[in-house]
Amino acid sequence: MKKITIFFITFFSAVAVMAQSNDPVQWNFAAVKKSDKVYELTFTATIAKPWHIYSQTTPKGGALPTKILFKTNPLATIKGNAKETGDLKTIYEDVFGTDVKFFDTKVSFTQTVNLKSAVKTNIAGTVEYLACKDGICLPPKKVPFDLKLQ
Repeated sequence: MKKITIFFITFFSAVAVMAQSNDPVQWNFAAVKKSDKVYELTFTATIAKPWHIYSQTTPKGGALPTKILFKTNPLATIKGNAKETGDLKTIYEDVFGTDVKFFDTKVSFTQTVNLKSAVKTNIAGTVEYLACKDGICLPPKKVPFDLKLQ
């Protein structure tokens, strides 16, 4: 009985560790009201070492850039790409044959949203990103968000 208990503890511990290593990026989403019709959305990624995610501005032909995709909302206007804040690094990666830009600890993406009138609404969408380390990348991941603008 003792051996079976030890087996199950070891097995479930291994599964928990594997589950954690498959998701090295944790996302937090926030909306802050700047005026009656202007909101600032913040998408913050905390990245476990030694992983990294790519900038929105990674050159074409390189790694999959981080993308913030918004669902259509007729009450809101979103212009341009989000501003990136973090320790941006640029290196040449042989696997892509080009320079790539990435973040390896934490990055915040900030997007301004203008409402057409002072109403309550939601802004929803997904953040799509690629997490890599040492030449190994996990499959691209999409994380949904739904932020209340009140």
